[in-house]
Amino acid sequence: MATLIGTLILAIGLPAWAGITYVGLVRARRGDGLPRPAPPRPPRSRARKAAYVAAMAYVAGGAVHLYGLSYMPFLFPEDACWFGVGIKASPDSSSALPVSLVCHGIEVVPWWVNPGLLILGTTAVVATATSVLLALRRPAGTR
Repeated sequence: MATLIGTLILAIGLPAWAGITYVGLVRARRGDGLPRPAPPRPPRSRARKAAYVAAMAYVAGGAVHLYGLSYMPFLFPEDACWFGVGIKASPDSSSALPVSLVCHGIEVVPWWVNPGLLILGTTAVVATATSVLLALRRPAGTR
């Protein structure tokens, strides 16, 4: 029982006391007034926005490709057909790009994986090129 009470004191009482003490120290240093608002950030450039779009497209494309590769046979090829279609046999064919696994004439990989890879890959390449071109472009009025 003493161990339980000690654990409760350490788990609940000590963090609460530390938080109250920290807040008191901060208020003593800063005063009771509201904190100053942060200064406004400069707006993002169009090149940076394009780079963010490219980064998101690369990450999403990688995730979709990994999802598609999760259907591929690795150590035990017959297990890929067993888990995908329910047939204990070796796959007829498999490919990593375009992502494909065929078992007894049935395509196991979902239909949306390859079009998703195409769209995300195109978006990533176009956004990367746009970001580079916008970053290298001179601002208007300077020569």
